[in-house]
Amino acid sequence: MRIDVYGPGCTNCKRLEQQTKEALANTGLEADITKVEDVLAIAEAGVMRTPGLGIDGRIVLQGRVPGVTELEYIIKKAVRE
Repeated sequence: MRIDVYGPGCTNCKRLEQQTKEALANTGLEADITKVEDVLAIAEAGVMRTPGLGIDGRIVLQGRVPGVTELEYIIKKAVRE
């Protein structure tokens, strides 16, 4: 699984990255997590509001930082689809 965290480096973007790592560890799943900070790459991915989260090339979250429990749910749901 590949997880991309999209954001230019703001506080919320950093928080989403950290909480995503924590949620991933809690699920017991493995994934490569990449932080995408290039504004052009963020736009090309289709993220209109940062921070954004992509799982296996699909945008699953934009414009907010959910809690760790919700991120666990989002990750597990992406695996099932």
